[in-house]
Amino acid sequence: MTAVWSSEPEIQQPDPDRLARIGGWLFEHRTLLPIPLAMPLLLIRAGEASPSALLLACGVAFVALGETVRLWGVRHIGAISRTRRDRLGPLVTTGPFSVVRNPLYLGNVALWIGFTLLARLLWMVPVSVVLLGLQYHAIVRWEERLLDRRLVERYRTYAARVPRWIPTLHYARRGGRGGSEPSLVASFSWRQTFFSERGTLVAITLGLLLLYVKHHVR
Repeated sequence: MTAVWSSEPEIQQPDPDRLARIGGWLFEHRTLLPIPLAMPLLLIRAGEASPSALLLACGVAFVALGETVRLWGVRHIGAISRTRRDRLGPLVTTGPFSVVRNPLYLGNVALWIGFTLLARLLWMVPVSVVLLGLQYHAIVRWEERLLDRRLVERYRTYAARVPRWIPTLHYARRGGRGGSEPSLVASFSWRQTFFSERGTLVAITLGLLLLYVKHHVR
């Protein structure tokens, strides 16, 4: 997810950008979108790699990395990361948002790579990355048009300094100050972060359990 969101929805005019319109629809339904990607991991055995400690370690490492990035991001952006509405709020430029504009989506990609490795379906790694890349490209196109329209120069200044997908440390070293908005981290504790992220944590636990059943229960 991009760096911001808010409290007062406004009347929306149809966006002439077709990709942005698709991205808006994907954003609203993004909770259900992983299901078609998850089913092959749980059901397909064709092309499974042989079990190995290295493959297991790589899978666990990617899952841990992805969720760590998500937790870091959620702590800074707050519960608004769970919204399904086009709500806007203070521009968050701290934490992972001082390094890259869409850390939550990058965290999701790492999670899916990890689960694909744990499913031992190496041929699905590029498939998953491409499908997620297309999905998030459309969503980010919609988010950025919305943010540019509502925040104008504040967002443009931030976007000019912080890359969309490839993390940079340059802006982070300068303190990540893209505007006068206060950071949300002061009012969002780790307890609140884990509570907000509970759905993802439950999904990760369930996914690991189902993969264990797939590989060990005949």
